[in-house]
Amino acid sequence: MCAAKRQFSSNESSESKKTKTDHKKKELIFNAFLMGSAGCQSMGIWKHPNDKSTQLYSNPEYWFELARILEKGKFNAVFFADVLGPYDVYKGPQNEGPVAKAGTQFPVSDPTYFIPLMAAVTKNLSFGVTMSTISEEPYHLARRLGTLDLLSNGRVGWNIVTSYLDSAARNLLNGELLPGNKERYEKAEEYVDVVYKLFLSSWQDGAVKLDRERGIFTDPNGLRHINHEGPHFKVPGPAFTQPGPQKIPVIIQAGTSTRGKELASRNAEIVFLGSLTPEASVGSVVEIKRIAKEKYNRDPSKIKFIALINVILGKTHEDAERKYEEYKSYGGDEDAKAMFSGWTGVDIDNFSDDEVLTDVDHVATASAVKKWQTAYPRVEKWTKKAIVDEIKISGYGSVAIGTPEEVADIFQKWIDIADIDGFNFAYTVLPQTYEEIVNDLFPVLRERGLAREDYPDTHNRSGILTFREQLFGDNFLDKSHPAYELNWRSDESRQSHEKRFPQALERLKGK
Repeated sequence: MCAAKRQFSSNESSESKKTKTDHKKKELIFNAFLMGSAGCQSMGIWKHPNDKSTQLYSNPEYWFELARILEKGKFNAVFFADVLGPYDVYKGPQNEGPVAKAGTQFPVSDPTYFIPLMAAVTKNLSFGVTMSTISEEPYHLARRLGTLDLLSNGRVGWNIVTSYLDSAARNLLNGELLPGNKERYEKAEEYVDVVYKLFLSSWQDGAVKLDRERGIFTDPNGLRHINHEGPHFKVPGPAFTQPGPQKIPVIIQAGTSTRGKELASRNAEIVFLGSLTPEASVGSVVEIKRIAKEKYNRDPSKIKFIALINVILGKTHEDAERKYEEYKSYGGDEDAKAMFSGWTGVDIDNFSDDEVLTDVDHVATASAVKKWQTAYPRVEKWTKKAIVDEIKISGYGSVAIGTPEEVADIFQKWIDIADIDGFNFAYTVLPQTYEEIVNDLFPVLRERGLAREDYPDTHNRSGILTFREQLFGDNFLDKSHPAYELNWRSDESRQSHEKRFPQALERLKGK
């Protein structure tokens, strides 16, 4: 199984097929992939003697140290994944015992509270946070996001998700099951529209005066009600927090289903890809860019595509393989079965150990396993034992094992084939994984022109680099973004803005 994890060994690298001058070159975006739980994607790793991830729940110094390591390495951002309920399907129903015992994404703390801690000791590191459209009303989410963006001086992004766990729905939706995919995405589209209106249209640019002599904190003429009324929400507004340096946080989206691609094409400035190989990612990248351009008249270059990967580095390839086997030894079979059952919504205990899961009748299980089958064709039979062994390290993501040079070859192949813009780095041992990336991998990537030497200069008076400024060199949405025209500019009156507001809404709908 270890060989299956090595998607591209040294003799399979892109260097063997292309000359260096043929390679696409770009400075990649690098994010640390974290969660409000110990271990995150690697199962049982919190038991490793060098791992500190159990400190995240109660030790602010843990977050301070990690933030300093990431900013020293010139990471773009920390991305906080999140779920709102336990994986309770395995040997269920409603059985959270296996994940509670194993500590696999249970317990999970609210990641929004960790952002101010990390922001307090950094100036350039940004933060993406997952917040679900079923978790709270859009008015409240806009307030929380706006507060985070203000506290961090414009360094926050919102990862839009619609949730997928019935365990979350039972607790958030008064005991009801999670609505179907179609209903969730229809509601999410309206939800995002409300958030846009609150951030962009209810406060005029420059409305905050802080004029002590005249006693004007906020100009009342710079506020307006959005009066949103739709199938799911009625929100008069205005937003309850003042705008930050970005006016609206960076928009992130992680779904690559049919509806997820549509949502991303309209809204996302960053798209997170879930495929295990660059070959499997190409279709999503091409399709999202096409929809964005043809339906919403967006500039596709203003959408950044990020892949999930776990890097295990060694001084030699054999050393990296040894570390992989060591890390995998901390994950138990029961841990992996509980996680896989939660991801797919199907109790894997219903299948025999030798049953080929790509052949089973259940669509969710078969399609999930085929993701690995496509990535690792050398594995002849994807049985329960095979899939359990595969996901102990990096869970649903890809793993790159090797020397810094070998891993750099892998990254280059992702660029050449899928034209991606960066990586979310999952981890094994914290903070060791990120220290090794900063000290060993990044220097090699910089030599190849794939990583920046330093953060770009900021034009903000605070001297703090905003998230959007890192990505695109500007604090505000790109002009081709469908929500751009919703912004209430400083040079237009309330009446003028309200007059063109209906046209701006039509633009938002892709008309």
